[in-house]
Formats: sequence, C-alpha cells, structure tokens
Amino acid sequence: MRRTLFLQVFSLLLAMSLPAAAEEILLKDGTKIVGHMSGLQADKIEVETAYGKMQIKRGDIIAINFPENGTTVAPGLSAAKDAALSIEEYLHGTQYVNKTRKFTLSVPPDWKNDPKQPRSAPVVTFLRSQDGMRFLTVTQEEFNGSLVSYKGMLELTYRKAFGNYEELSESPIKIDGKSALLLSFRGISSKADNLPVQFLVAIISSGTSYTRVATWCAEPLFHETQPMFEQIVSSYHSGGIPAVAQLAKP
Repeated sequence: MRRTLFLQVFSLLLAMSLPAAAEEILLKDGTKIVGHMSGLQADKIEVETAYGKMQIKRGDIIAINFPENGTTVAPGLSAAKDAALSIEEYLHGTQYVNKTRKFTLSVPPDWKNDPKQPRSAPVVTFLRSQDGMRFLTVTQEEFNGSLVSYKGMLELTYRKAFGNYEELSESPIKIDGKSALLLSFRGISSKADNLPVQFLVAIISSGTSYTRVATWCAEPLFHETQPMFEQIVSSYHSGGIPAVAQLAKP
C-alpha cells in the first residue's frame, strides 16, 4: 500500500509544466507583481520588474500566472495538461533508449519501465528498480527563462509539496556537454504515509528547453544509493540514438 501511494504521489508531483510567458505573481494581500524571476534565496525570490528588482517572501506567494498563455502555476499544483504521450522506448541490458525524444540513459541491469505510470506531458519516462524502492523520471519542457529561474519555480513547488523541505546541495555541472545544475533535497510526503524521501535531480539547459532527470528513494536508502543515482543522471545523452542501440531493439 505504501509503495502504491508513493508512486501515485510522485508521478503527479513531477508532471508539471512551466509555460513560456511573463509571470504575474499574486500575493496573499491581493498585490499582483509582473516580472521575471532572476534570483533565489533561502526564503525569498528576486523578480525583475519595469520599476527595478524586487524581493518577495516565498510564504507570501499564492499563485504565479502566465497571462500570455492563459495558465496558472500555484506552488504545489500542476499546470500541465493530462494528455497522454505516445513514447517509443525500450531497455536493452543497462541502456534505456527513448526513440521518440532521442535520448539514452545508463541504468542498473535490474531496472525496468513502469507501465502503470502513464506518460503525460511533460514526463517522458518513468523507470524503477526491480524491488520497487528506487525511481527515476525524465521530464522535458519549454521555459523562456534562465536556469536559475527554472530552478526557482521547481523549488516553490517542492516546498509546497513536501513537509520539512530541505535543500542539501546545489552544484553547477556539465551533462551531455550542456550547462546543468545538480540538486539534492529531502522532505516528507504527507500523502504517502509521511514517508521521508530524498531526491537527486539534474536540470539540463538547452536554449529554452529544459530536461530534468530526477531520481529518488526513501531517505534511509539514499546514502547507499547516491553513487548509483549520480551515474544515472550523468549518463544522459541526447541528439540521436547510437546505431548499436537501434539494432538491439527487441
């Protein structure tokens, strides 16, 4: 029962879309601020407006609107459409191949696709370990903003979704030859029997396209699993499928 709740919570949590538009940030006192996120602090976000830069307390934000697209992102809620995606994907040994989105990953030999998790935009794959204790999703979406702004939007959602949210580390890295951020955080999911979980997430920037390779497990398992998670996220490769992988397709 716990594992079922765990899968449902995180498949919904990670399926969020961040449309390309100017933000309208709505505050608890009714104030509406129009601008773009440009910085991030522990308890505040920095927004560039027509009147200069402003700092806003995260706790004062109730919603972030994208009026050009007619969409709203409220912290902790999904703005993605629930349209199912048709994804051609397969596993060959330790190589995961996504032919639709043209990328590969290296995963442990006992990992497999989870057919119970539908592919709904922007999630393009959902994998798990054989024992059902370790998970991975890849998300691809468009966002007309900086890597810092994108990360800030994600963190607003994570803070709303998890109790005792705590960011443990953040470091700039290169993955697939592109600029990326590697984040680690932990929190408690009230919708999954208050299960403490820990994430390792790579955010890969390519113009206005952002890819997230998110891995997670129950917090007590994370320390022993972290090296494996780091190998998985760093193995992400896009821009074409190797010929050997295409030939090996079942």
